[in-house]
Amino acid sequence: MKYQRIGVFLSANTDVPAAYTDAARGLGEWIGHTGRTLVYGGMAMGLMEVIGQAAVGAGGHTVGLIPSGAHWQGKQSSAVQMEILCTGLADRKQSLIDESDILVALPGGIGTLDEIFTTLSSAGVGEHAKPVILLNTDHCWDSLIALLDDLRRRGLLRPQFDAYLLTASTLEELIRMIESRA
Repeated sequence: MKYQRIGVFLSANTDVPAAYTDAARGLGEWIGHTGRTLVYGGMAMGLMEVIGQAAVGAGGHTVGLIPSGAHWQGKQSSAVQMEILCTGLADRKQSLIDESDILVALPGGIGTLDEIFTTLSSAGVGEHAKPVILLNTDHCWDSLIALLDDLRRRGLLRPQFDAYLLTASTLEELIRMIESRA
């Protein structure tokens, strides 16, 4: 199986639309049922907790990337089976890229955007060849996709950018994309 370790960027917020929670749960369950490993932020917060518990509950494995600062103490999810301590958020992003075979972005905020763009930037300069798939649940990423399309029309994105950023409208489409690339 080519894509064994699925890195996931997603929100740590709890007050999000039910569709986002369902997507996180569904992806976690698929990861677990297929014997894959979830690589994620590892916090007992928001969608992170949902996906972690779903993956473990379905028989999967989890790797939690835990920042070592005092702010994060006591917020680690019980779903984390393997813990990697990170010196901060920048180290956590790099570890997520390094520890994953492919990356998926579920709905999220500033942190998720930061992770997406760091991954795409580093792929664009040849540091890795790992794609990011945006799961566009309930059209969450429509504005971002429109912005990137505008940048592409203006000639501000390199041609290889499209090889590293993919979009799936549904969980089923995301799963097909991962399985067809494997």
